[in-house]
Amino acid sequence: MVKVTTRDGTEMYLNPDLIEIITETPDTHITLSNGNRYLVLEPARVVISRIVNFKAHLFRHASSSVARRYLRKRDAESYHPNCRI
Repeated sequence: MVKVTTRDGTEMYLNPDLIEIITETPDTHITLSNGNRYLVLEPARVVISRIVNFKAHLFRHASSSVARRYLRKRDAESYHPNCRI
């Protein structure tokens, strides 16, 4: 999730996968794929850099050894994908 600040000073978190358009005229408007629009204080370049950092964090976590251990079969010896019972 990406943290942004609304015009009244409250912080909110947006799902970057739902962001469709970011416009800066001069205020920054974020339009989501569901049609919701938000007016935020951060410039577009800051929001975009937060999205990039968030995605990079996800990719780093997905490629770590913890993720590989999690995805490994628990009982590899008893796993036979082509075996019919």
